[in-house]
Amino acid sequence: MASEILRATMQHIVIVAVAVTIAAAAGIPIAIAAVRHPRWGRRFLRVIDVIQTIPSLALFGFLIPLPLIGGIGVRTAIVALILYSLLPIVRNTVIGITGIDPLVREAATVMGMTDRQRLLAVELPLAMPSILAGLRVATVIAIGVATIGAAIGGGGLGTLIFRGVAMVDTTRILAGALPAAGLALVADLLFSGVEKLAARKWGSA
Repeated sequence: MASEILRATMQHIVIVAVAVTIAAAAGIPIAIAAVRHPRWGRRFLRVIDVIQTIPSLALFGFLIPLPLIGGIGVRTAIVALILYSLLPIVRNTVIGITGIDPLVREAATVMGMTDRQRLLAVELPLAMPSILAGLRVATVIAIGVATIGAAIGGGGLGTLIFRGVAMVDTTRILAGALPAAGLALVADLLFSGVEKLAARKWGSA
C-alpha cells in the first residue's frame, strides 16, 4: 500500500505541476495583453470566469469528445486543470499590474525605458506578490480537481479514492484523501512563504 500511495502521490504532483506551469506560461502573457488592451481583456476574463463556474465532471465530459485534447486519460485531466488554473493566474496578474502607482510608471518612462523594459524591470517585479498569490490559488485548486480527474483515467491520488469508494474500503479512501489534503496544505504554505518574501523584497524596493 505504501508504494502505491507514493506512486500515486508522485503522479499527482507531476500532473498538477505540468498543468499549473502551462497555465502560468499562458496566463501571465494573456494578463499582460489584457492590461494593454482593456476591452479585449474584459471579454477574455468573462470567458474564463464562465469556465471556472463549470463543474469539474461536466468540464471533463465536454473535453472527452474533443479531438487532439480529449479522450480518456491524463491528457484530458491536464487540459481541464489548465483551464481551471487560468482564472486565478490571469486575474491576479491583472490586479498586480493595474495596482501599480501610475507615478512609478511615469518615472520609468521619464528614465527612457521602453514599454518592454518597463514591464520587465518595474511592472512584473512589483506585481510579483499578486502573481504568486494567483499561482498559490491555482495550485491548490488543481490539486483538488486532479483527484476528480481519476474518474476519466487521469491517475493520481484520486485513483485510490475512487477505488476505495468502489470497494467500500475506508482505508483506501483515506490513503488517497489524506495525501491530497496534505499536498494542498504544503503547496499553500510554500507559496505563502514565497509570496511574503516577494512582498518584502519588492514592496520595500
